[in-house]
Amino acid sequence: MKTLVTQLRVAATFVFMTLGALVMLVVAVPTLFQARRFYSEVMAAWLGRTVLRIWGVKFHMHGAPQSASVQTIYVSNHSSTLDVFVLIGMALPRTRFFLSGFLRKLPPIAIVGYLIRIFWTVPQEFPNRRRAIFKRADRILRATRDSVYLSPEGMRVTTGEIGHFNKGSFHLATSLHAQIAPMYFSIPSAIDPGMGYEAKPGVIDVYFLPTIDTTSWTLDDLELNRDAVRELFVRVHASMRATGRLPESLTVQRTVTPVPAEAYA
Repeated sequence: MKTLVTQLRVAATFVFMTLGALVMLVVAVPTLFQARRFYSEVMAAWLGRTVLRIWGVKFHMHGAPQSASVQTIYVSNHSSTLDVFVLIGMALPRTRFFLSGFLRKLPPIAIVGYLIRIFWTVPQEFPNRRRAIFKRADRILRATRDSVYLSPEGMRVTTGEIGHFNKGSFHLATSLHAQIAPMYFSIPSAIDPGMGYEAKPGVIDVYFLPTIDTTSWTLDDLELNRDAVRELFVRVHASMRATGRLPESLTVQRTVTPVPAEAYA
């Protein structure tokens, strides 16, 4: 029975996403593909929330996104397939996304991604291509003053810990002098499909942590700042697992000792 229910939900998700993507495309034609915020914050957000409802999943936001007038780099931990649907379901104001280019192989995601102007990434083993992608994103975000979401972990981390943080998010924040808005995703293990898709009904809590000012950041301190933000997520993660509550201190401690590269080997 569980397998049948899962198969029906998978089929319903694919059909709904396909129809939703086609509706978005139809709406985009008379708007000349220029109403990105409407596609993202209304249509795609509804699509994300409805997919979660198909699986019986809800999310609660503790705190709120930043104003659309303030350019922001949103970052979060990333442990689940569900994260993508929560992220678009939150309708972050005037926010674009980085997403793995591998997902463009799925037509509904490719269509939605094109309409909401996703920055498609490539794996870490292609550093030159990644640099070009980030440089292009920097130019576009500098011109538009849009906000953006990136996962510093780069991929889903299913070990139960906070993974290695890549430098891209922090390089972009330093270059743009845009504030960083950390978000902590708390997904109960009982409902988390991890790298898979078989989610169970339940509630995801999204905590907006205090924003981080980057106006004094320089590229010389890139790794120090990256490790300090990661240390904040480690403290939050440990406190949530131990007590179910955020830690008392949510400040970024820039005196943290940088994590050696070999620790991530």
